[in-house]
Amino acid sequence: MILAIDIGGSKFSMAVFEGGAMVRRESRATEASGGRQWMVAQIAEIAGEWRREFPLERCGIGFGGPVHFAGQRVVLSTHVGGWRDFDLCGFVREAAGVPAIMDNDANVGAMGEAEFGAGQGCSPLFYMTLSTGIGGGIWEDGRIWRGADSYGGEIGHLTIRPDGPECLCGARGCLERMCCGLWLERDYGKSARELMLDTEFVKRYVVDLALGLKSAIMLLNPQRIVIGGGISKAGDRLFAPLRQELRRQITSWSAARIDVVPAALGDDSVLYGALALARQGGAQ
Repeated sequence: MILAIDIGGSKFSMAVFEGGAMVRRESRATEASGGRQWMVAQIAEIAGEWRREFPLERCGIGFGGPVHFAGQRVVLSTHVGGWRDFDLCGFVREAAGVPAIMDNDANVGAMGEAEFGAGQGCSPLFYMTLSTGIGGGIWEDGRIWRGADSYGGEIGHLTIRPDGPECLCGARGCLERMCCGLWLERDYGKSARELMLDTEFVKRYVVDLALGLKSAIMLLNPQRIVIGGGISKAGDRLFAPLRQELRRQITSWSAARIDVVPAALGDDSVLYGALALARQGGAQ
């Protein structure tokens, strides 16, 4: 049986899989003020209980921030303090008693949707998580493309508005700064869920979102783009105007397809991806 962990900016989720079936799942809101110590204590508590209940064999982890995949270390979290250069796999190995492997949550979400969800049979596939932050994962020919240093796919920090507001990364006008849930709430005083109900707001919002996705389409020419994360739950209220705006923005001579769909696995894309990651182990 495999333990799967999804650590995001506003919540974390854990699950146990037997074969391809999820047999236990738990999700808790993140207490950002508690930092890493609060989070790892919560993970240890749940993992300890499940370790006694299930014959766990391996663990896969999707972490909501940059991960150095070759070194299996967290680089940092831009949303919760205390994670810099943390040996998360070592901690989970002690708490759950099983070997662990991790990657950033967008890469893991891409694996989940490619193997079990809306990206099945699609290569190359571009997966974007649109939630507290924004990340991207590139899947081609049965594996994640991570680049030379584990930083491939970081669409959230492409600059789309050079004169825009400052992002948490220090640059200005990043896609994440303009479109993620954290900044939408800070800028507009409403949750992303509320904002997605406003048709006029969505018309303006998809202009910036499409500017980011245009880069992925023109650079990668993916067979499909799958968008997961909380904001993607807006469904056709978001995806219909987004597809229309992409058709307007994509270079006129380009015949690159515009196939953009919501994640089929909903909140569980990363958990299913963690299952796939644990199965593949060091083969990635």
